[in-house]
Amino acid sequence: MDLTLASKMTDDEGALNTLLAGYAAGHLPAPLHGLIAAHLLMKPDNRGFVEALEVLHSEEIEATDGATLSNRDQMLNHIFKQPIAVPKERVSEVDQLVPEPIAAFVGSDLSRLKWRSRLPGLKEYALRDPSGCEASLLWIKPGRTMPSHTHDGTEITLVLKGAFSDGRHHYARGDIAIADGDVTHRPRAGEGEDCICFVVNDAPLRLTGPFGRFFQHFMGY
Repeated sequence: MDLTLASKMTDDEGALNTLLAGYAAGHLPAPLHGLIAAHLLMKPDNRGFVEALEVLHSEEIEATDGATLSNRDQMLNHIFKQPIAVPKERVSEVDQLVPEPIAAFVGSDLSRLKWRSRLPGLKEYALRDPSGCEASLLWIKPGRTMPSHTHDGTEITLVLKGAFSDGRHHYARGDIAIADGDVTHRPRAGEGEDCICFVVNDAPLRLTGPFGRFFQHFMGY
């Protein structure tokens, strides 16, 4: 699923529903699939919607004529030998709850990651995915405001700890924020505790404002 599909909807709820539908159909790239799976673990609100979509997809599969497989038994044996991963939340050594779908990418101990400082009070751990999308963890100190920016593509953000506001909405643990080229904002971490987010995007962010080019070079985007 192209991340830009999520931005076709003009409101956050519609964009999120598009992502949930892609998740139920199995069309999302791996990091984004993990992000949605983690959201469903942390907040049960959308589980019923996804389960209903999965039932519809299963009915469509059952109604489809199956193809003959020459190595069916070998394929089944291989599948049954695979370990069964049960999604759950892990508690890391830095006292952060990292949902299993995110821990599968970054591990459960955030203190062991090679964080890169981007700006005072902001550090990042970046991952690369063969699907072409980019994923990263952002760790923002309380009360810090990111430079004003927009996006050349679509950015999907899941809050793992703390909270932030972007001038449109307030996002807390388990919430998903969706932004694209139509959105220019300055996310600000909440007071009182660090804000940690898992972010998936299909293009770098683009800083705006009078000092945008300077910070763009400084941050390395």
